[in-house]
Amino acid sequence: MTAADAEEYFDFQPCSSAGLPDPAPLLENLASSVVEILLGVRDVQQIARWVTEPTYDCLARRALTARRARARRAVREVPGFEISRVRACHSADGVVEGAVVVRSAGRTRAVAIRLEGLDGRWRATSVGVL
Repeated sequence: MTAADAEEYFDFQPCSSAGLPDPAPLLENLASSVVEILLGVRDVQQIARWVTEPTYDCLARRALTARRARARRAVREVPGFEISRVRACHSADGVVEGAVVVRSAGRTRAVAIRLEGLDGRWRATSVGVL
């Protein structure tokens, strides 16, 4: 077995949507967790199980940037927020693209999440806060 064959063999294996649970609760929980990470209330390690490595690295960098920006401001208050809407679109077998609307006192944002069925569970391969 070559190194490339071994990497492909031991890498995440895609699976069908039929054997996976409803993605809406995961979309809602991930969106809430991502917002809390960016607000500095939650550590990014807490969602490592549900995201791929590149997504984790991106969130960790963005959390560090947000932490530095909060340190420069005098206000240390963490704003409350609520999830107002969750939409999921099955774009292909084993792939879900979702949008979650998050509202706070001053603004409304959307969290876009792409889930893929890998190794028998949903994992976020891309997360964006708009």
